[in-house]
Amino acid sequence: MNDDVRNIVLGVLAAGISAALGWVGRTYVWKRKLRRKQAFFGLPDNSESLLVVNRGAAGPELAVMRHDVFALLELAALIKDCNAHAQVLPHDTARQGFGERTEFCVGGPASNRRMTAHLSSLLPGVRVNVDAEPGPDRGAFLIGSERYRLDAGREEYVLLARLTAGQSENTRPVFLLCGQTAITNQAAARHLARHHERLARKYGSHSFALLLKVVNPQAYGPDVVELVADVTRAARSPLPAAAPRTSHRAS
Repeated sequence: MNDDVRNIVLGVLAAGISAALGWVGRTYVWKRKLRRKQAFFGLPDNSESLLVVNRGAAGPELAVMRHDVFALLELAALIKDCNAHAQVLPHDTARQGFGERTEFCVGGPASNRRMTAHLSSLLPGVRVNVDAEPGPDRGAFLIGSERYRLDAGREEYVLLARLTAGQSENTRPVFLLCGQTAITNQAAARHLARHHERLARKYGSHSFALLLKVVNPQAYGPDVVELVADVTRAARSPLPAAAPRTSHRAS
């Protein structure tokens, strides 16, 4: 074997080794990223999860708002990426506990009975005005001493929470997407899909509750979202007896 042939063979071997090492490295990074995502959502390989959907408050018995369907699609994609499976249940048929399977509960308490139960037991510092009669506080969130009023089409709020009921490693989280309107539910699902890595780095496996504001949804849909505050402490503490000090609404 002359020097030219030897150099060619060595070059091919070096290229093959580099390609193999690159593939191994990319696979390792991808798997580590997947495991972190699975840990955050409580969705190991082939696990089961629940998608609890609300029903249109003013629609037929089985009607689901269009934007709520979009929210479910966003969440279903997350679940599939974790190599897990989802079961979709209407809110009034999901009569079971929580913690055994990851649950994504979509919709406000006006149209989702299970959301009402979750807020009462897991977030006692949150109240949502579900009055049917029109008024300035209709749909408003009361979180601690702060009230967040709905300004339809301009500023609409949604509560995005990850909650666990115990400290066991096998306890699966409950994700609440509690919006003032259907489009805010979709905005919360999209925010979760886009920012779950950042949320996992910040909160790990701990519970959190974030208040998000959807800006001008009439023009921008569910895409322009601002973080108003981390309301975990206020949301998990019983509401004070005194009236709220501050109301938030666009001028």
